[in-house]
Amino acid sequence: MNETHSLICVGLDPVASKIPVTNVSEFNREIINSTFEHVCAYKPNLAFYEAMGIEGLKHLEDTIKHIRARAPHAIIIGDGKRGDIASTSHAYAQAMFDKWGFDATTVNAYGGRESLLPFLDYEDKCVYVWCRSSNPGAVEFQDLLVRDNTNSEIKLFEKIAQNVTKWESKAMIGLVAGASYIDELERLRKLAPQAQILTPGIGAQGGDLESVIKFGINDLGRGLMINSSRSILYASGSAVSYGKAANLAVSKLKDDINQVLCENGFQW
Repeated sequence: MNETHSLICVGLDPVASKIPVTNVSEFNREIINSTFEHVCAYKPNLAFYEAMGIEGLKHLEDTIKHIRARAPHAIIIGDGKRGDIASTSHAYAQAMFDKWGFDATTVNAYGGRESLLPFLDYEDKCVYVWCRSSNPGAVEFQDLLVRDNTNSEIKLFEKIAQNVTKWESKAMIGLVAGASYIDELERLRKLAPQAQILTPGIGAQGGDLESVIKFGINDLGRGLMINSSRSILYASGSAVSYGKAANLAVSKLKDDINQVLCENGFQW
C-alpha cells in the first residue's frame, strides 16, 4: 500500500466469453502490466480457473509467476473460501500457501477455529475470514441472532468478527466484508478496530466508495483493501485497448480513493 499509495486489489476473475483475447494468461498479463503501478494486491478467484479444468490451473500458475516478476510488491490473495476439518483443512492450507504460494487466502469459518488451525499456523501469511458477503441473500444466515459473551443478542456475522479477531494465530487474521452493506461494514470496524478488511463489491456490484472508505478504514486511514474486478477487467471489450482501459479505470479509482482519504484527514 505504501509503495503504490493504493488500497486497491484487482480481482483477476477471467470469464472466457467476456475477455477480448483467446488466451487467459495473455489477458491477465496485460491487465497486470497495465495496473501494477496503481495497486497493492491481486486476487485470483480460484473458481474461474477451476471451471476451465487443467488448462485453467495452468493459467493460474502463469498468472502468479507473472505477478511475482512484474509486480513483486503486490500481495497475491488466493480467493477460494476454503474450510473443512482435520486432514482436509490441512490439505487446503498446503495447497494455498505451499503449492500456490499465495500471500493470503480467504476461508470459511463455519467449522469453527479448529477447522482453520492449519491456515492459522502459517507465519507471514494473512487469512481473511468470510464474514459478511455482498449478495442480497446473505441475510438468510448471516443476520441470524445469536448470543455474545455477555448474553446480549448480536447477528451471526458480528459474532464471527468478535471471535476470529481474538484468536491466537501465527498468521494475520482479516475479515471479508462486502461493500454493498455499509451499516454492517461500519459495525464490523467498531467490533474489530484494527483488523484488516478485504472489501469486494466496488464497481459492478454498486458499493458506495465514499461510505466504504469512511466506515472501513481504521484510525490510521489504512486497514482496508478495496477489491475491484469487472469494472477494471472489462473496462473495454477491445482486444487492442483493453490494457489501456484497465489502466485508466484503476488510475481513476486510485485517485477517487485517495481523494476521499484526504478529505477524511489521511495522507500517504
